[in-house]
Amino acid sequence: MLLLPSIAVGQEEPDGAAGVVAVESATEAETPAVVEVEEEAETADLGVGFALDNMFLFLAAAMVFLMQAGFAMVEAGFNAQKNTVNVLFKNSMDICIGVLLFFVVGYGIMYPGDYAGADPSPYFGFGGFGLDGVTGSTFTPEVGWLFQAVFAATAATIVSGAVAGRMKVGAYLIYSALLTALIYPISGYWKWGGGWLDQMGFVDFAGSAVVHGVGGFAGLAGALVLGPRIGRFVNGKSMPMPGHSLPLAALGVFILWFGWYGFNPGSQLAFQGTEDITVAMHCAVTTTLAAGAGGLVATLCSWGLFGKPDLSMGLNGILGGLVGITACCDCMSSWMSIVVGGVAGVLIILGVVMLDKLRIDDPVGAWPVHGLCGVWGCMAIGLLPNSSGGTFMTQLIGTSAICAWSFGTMAILFVILNASGLLRVSPEEEQTGLDISEHGMHAYPSESLTQAS
Repeated sequence: MLLLPSIAVGQEEPDGAAGVVAVESATEAETPAVVEVEEEAETADLGVGFALDNMFLFLAAAMVFLMQAGFAMVEAGFNAQKNTVNVLFKNSMDICIGVLLFFVVGYGIMYPGDYAGADPSPYFGFGGFGLDGVTGSTFTPEVGWLFQAVFAATAATIVSGAVAGRMKVGAYLIYSALLTALIYPISGYWKWGGGWLDQMGFVDFAGSAVVHGVGGFAGLAGALVLGPRIGRFVNGKSMPMPGHSLPLAALGVFILWFGWYGFNPGSQLAFQGTEDITVAMHCAVTTTLAAGAGGLVATLCSWGLFGKPDLSMGLNGILGGLVGITACCDCMSSWMSIVVGGVAGVLIILGVVMLDKLRIDDPVGAWPVHGLCGVWGCMAIGLLPNSSGGTFMTQLIGTSAICAWSFGTMAILFVILNASGLLRVSPEEEQTGLDISEHGMHAYPSESLTQAS
């Protein structure tokens, strides 16, 4: 059929022996081109399903990226006005450093099996630098990397709120670089890259421990080594240091809730089939119910304990419910997701009270939200009815390993930085505010005008 145009070029159709030779010549001339065209067509168009999978994952990655704005607003709102620029700076650097280092080395550590010729051990592997050598899959290597890169940045930026108001910028940048380049990818490989936790059967669908536990326990290590802000505890008593803008904090929570619809449903990683899209939509429903339950229960608990409903507790309750359901949004029923979120709401209150009793200063509640509720999300799989098949002991081992890895490595780093005099700003700088001492600028024009007058 493809030879007809070549034959039609001549004025007469050849016959006899001469015709056979002409046809064979035409066949020899056309065959390589035909094969090349067919191969290019197969490479260029893998079908509508391939396009849907990649587009859905790209949109999910964009939604998770927007969570950086949510974290920035929550942390800025819950902290003093004099530290707003510093908080925003750290959040912006988390995403900048995170995407670059996760591209250069992080992805190769977390997913070494995606690289041609790699044969990693169950505990550590390295496929290569960048995306060179990544083999094909359902997704293009670029969109697969993008989705994982914004997860890495999310884990890093959780710590910013826990260490706010007293940590030097240089020390924070060192921490952020190490977490995104090495600490998060290694434990991420254990579960999501096919490492020993995955082989053992540990379940963490979208990262209650892999992402939030890592960030929450890294933040706890930072808060412990840094010590509390000046004036936070006086004569053994907890002294409230309210943030400067609850509207900013509330806006941040709603942005985070929105971004979680990319975080959890997007982790299905397949969307063209009926079963896959059904699971993704189920994740969206369980995510919504857990967030609502977490916010309501935390509000009611704070109302009963403190005599008035506490907005900050309610907001953190929403986030706690979101973190808790992240590990099990695919396997919990809708009714059980409400239980997961409700328990997370109680844990928020207990976690905040416990930190106060221990005189550990966590300005935004990063550890109760991401650390404590991250542990609960994974352990709920071993305690509540669900369809995952995960066992209590497997969940306990996996959750403990990931959280201990993050806490231990980050504690060592913070101790070294502290011993070197690189970790904490001076008392004078802290009282002045990190916006001026570290950045030489105000977050709001009215600040400088007020001080000048």
